[in-house]
This record gives sequence, structure tokens and C-alpha cells, in this order.
Amino acid sequence: MSVSLYSLGAAQEVTGSKHIFEVDGRPFMVDCGAFQGKRKEADEKNRRFDVPADKLEAVILTHAHFDHCGLLPLAVKKGFRGNIYSTPATRDLANLIMMDSARIQARDAEYLRKQAAKKRETFTWQPLFTEKDVVLTANQFVALSYQRKMYIAPDVELEFFDAGHILGSAIAMVTIKNQKDGNIRIAYTGDLGRKNKAIIRDPAVNLPAPDYIFLESTYGDRLHENSDIAMDELEKTVRRAVATKGKIIIPAFAIERTQELVYYLHLLVDKKRIPEIPIYVDSPMATNATSIFQIHPECYDQETFNAFLTHHKNPFGFNALSFITSVDESKLLNKKNGPMIIISADGMCEAGRVVHHLANNISKSENTVLIVGYMAENTLGRRIADGEKEVRIMGDWYKVNAEVHRIAAFSAHADYSECKVWLDSIDTSRLKKIFMVHGEKGVQESFLNYLNTNGYNNVHIVKYGETFSI
Repeated sequence: MSVSLYSLGAAQEVTGSKHIFEVDGRPFMVDCGAFQGKRKEADEKNRRFDVPADKLEAVILTHAHFDHCGLLPLAVKKGFRGNIYSTPATRDLANLIMMDSARIQARDAEYLRKQAAKKRETFTWQPLFTEKDVVLTANQFVALSYQRKMYIAPDVELEFFDAGHILGSAIAMVTIKNQKDGNIRIAYTGDLGRKNKAIIRDPAVNLPAPDYIFLESTYGDRLHENSDIAMDELEKTVRRAVATKGKIIIPAFAIERTQELVYYLHLLVDKKRIPEIPIYVDSPMATNATSIFQIHPECYDQETFNAFLTHHKNPFGFNALSFITSVDESKLLNKKNGPMIIISADGMCEAGRVVHHLANNISKSENTVLIVGYMAENTLGRRIADGEKEVRIMGDWYKVNAEVHRIAAFSAHADYSECKVWLDSIDTSRLKKIFMVHGEKGVQESFLNYLNTNGYNNVHIVKYGETFSI
């Protein structure tokens, strides 16, 4: 039996996860994510799509973030007809994200077509996929709960363990049944989460001993603050907005980060650490995602589970909170006076309603832009987080007069110390190699050195298309 491994995304970069293992020439893919960055570069990379879609036996989806599930409809469009395996919560969230992407692309195409017509230019750009492709993709999902084994081929067994990253996120344990030399186990962490996160459980450590690990490295060169510091910093930020009568603009992904922020704001109000001020979640997808959170209590940690089922409290909704759905309602927020909090997608500030909120508020000194998550290279969010004094938004330049504040403790990714603690906690008695993926090149080199000095010597930074025979 021959087994080979390679990656066609998230190799020396953070987004676009696509990892393939071949068993006797039969390819299986773990994650099918979209690359995120500068619009033109992202569009070109996603269209290139080097995955042999029509030959894939199956796809395993670790979680529902766009950079892990966003190109599944493109794979289907290109001929993939196999099963897509995920947890039930991941299935529901991924369908929401994929449909949202199809609708955004359709609106972009219509807008660009009109702009080209005005300029009498030829228009050729087409969406990567349509809503119809998303519907077809949804029909190929097979839901598999945590710690339930399933054969996805006669010689390949799959089992999911909680990754503690977002609702439904999973570490995919792939066991390749090799009668001659014994079984081979490969653990794909997807995005590995952190201990003591709100709402969801800690990353699982009870998985069987793997021979190989594909380990994420997003924060391989930094340490996060703890959640107590996050609460303190969030309290200070809100109190400043109250004092200045300003607006807090929080770019946040519609899934996980938005719900976590609402949860923490609820706690701060409940403990009377901050006054009740209007909080607006301005993202239709976040509104829908929050309803999905409410129907998957199997993913909750004990505290959240008790709040829902024992005390009948809803940590995703309280008096000061409003969900904004229509464009007109979103525009009206620009006319309202502060103090207020606006949580809006996209998390990296490259698209969505948050871009308009930034354009309207970033030049006013009484306002705050609160950064609560990872910002990829070459994104508007990264430029704001890096402290640029002037940024380009939708073609126009804006002075950054608003206070820019960053709270690292909200990250859903394990930092380098937390990754090592997780590695120390699992059974590594059979571990032959760690393949490092999902990180920027310099960050990965720092992380590799850290792991080497802490007893993990057989670590390899995966390059795009590089093949390993095991």
C-alpha cells in the first residue's frame, strides 16, 4: 500500500486550507477552503484551483470557516461527486457561509457589470459558483458526530474529536487500514482552539496516538492574553465610548467571534461592569449563525450548557442587543449618535457592511476600532491593526483618527505555547512527524524552532505541492 500526502493551500500561508492524502493513488481531501487576501490575488488563486476535483473519493471538513469550506461548491462544479464529511454543526454553518458567498458574488457581478456598462467596457468576470452549486454541495454532506467512527472507504476510517475552535470544529483522525504494515493514523487539527473559551469545549486530548499530525501554526510566534484581561480591556473600551459618546466598530467574523463578543458583553452588563448601551450586530449571516448556535447544545461547554438548560438564560440575546438585517437599517446606524457598539462582518474588513461603517467612523476621534481577531496580510484590517495613519476604503482615502485598540485574548486559535501544551497532553508515543501548515512563513520558522527546543524535533514546514510518501 502506498500513501502520499501534499497540500494545495495553507502551505506557508494562513488561508485556503486544502490538504490531500492519497491511498494507492486514490485522493481524499481535508478541507476545501478559499484563499483570502487582496481581492485580485484571492480571485486569481481561487480560480486556479489545482485540486483534482473529479477524482476525489471524499472530502473531510474540519470546520465551517470560509478559508476551510469556501471552495466546496467550486469542487462540486468541477466534478466532485463524493461525500463531504463533517460534524452536524459544521454542516449547518458551512451551508450558511457558502450560500452567503454565492449571493455576495452575484451582487458583485451585477455591480461590476453596471460599472463596466457605464464606462463602455467589456465585462467578463463571473462568480466562482452560484446558489445552485451550493444547493448541490449541501446534498453531498454526511454528518458525523464527535467520537463516532465511520469508514469513508474500505481502507480509510474517520473519527472526529472536538478542536475547541468554533462551534462544530473538529480534529480529523484518519486511520488508513494497512494489513501488511499495520494501521497509519494521521491527525489533521484544522484550526486548533484554546482552553477556557466561552461557549465551546476545550480541544480534545483523548484521541488515539497519531503517527503524523498536520498542525496549524497561525499564532506560532506570539502568546495570547487570558480571558480575564479580555474582559478588562473590553470594559475599558466600552467605558471610553460612553465618556466620548463615540461608536465602537468591531470587525468580527459572523461565526464564533460575534457570538463570543455578545456573550462577554452580556456578562459585563450582567455584572454591572458596563452600562447598557445599544449593541448592534449588523450582519444577516451573524444573525442566522446565532440561531444555529442555539440548536447545537451538544457543542457547548458545561457553563453554557447549564445557562441554557438549567437556568433558561440566553447568552446570545439581552435587552441592549439588536440584530440588523436590512441595508436600510444598517445605513440608519450612521445617523444615530453614540455611544453604541457595532459588530459587523467581514472580520478582515475586505468586504461586507463593516467596510461602510469604517468609512463613516474611522476619521472621528471619539470612535474606536476594536480589533479582536487575526488579520491576514494585505487586508484592510491588517493595515488598520498595524497602525497606518491613512487607509484606502472603497477607493477613497481616510485619515485614521479613531482609536485603534486590539484585544488578542479573543483569538480562537491556540498560540505557540497552547499548541505545545496540547501536543504534550495527547499520546505521542507513535508520532513520527509533525507537518506544519496554516501559517505565514516567518511565523512558522519561529514556531518550528520553539517546538525543536521543547522536544519535538521531527517537524516540517509544508510547501505548496510538496509530496511526502509515508
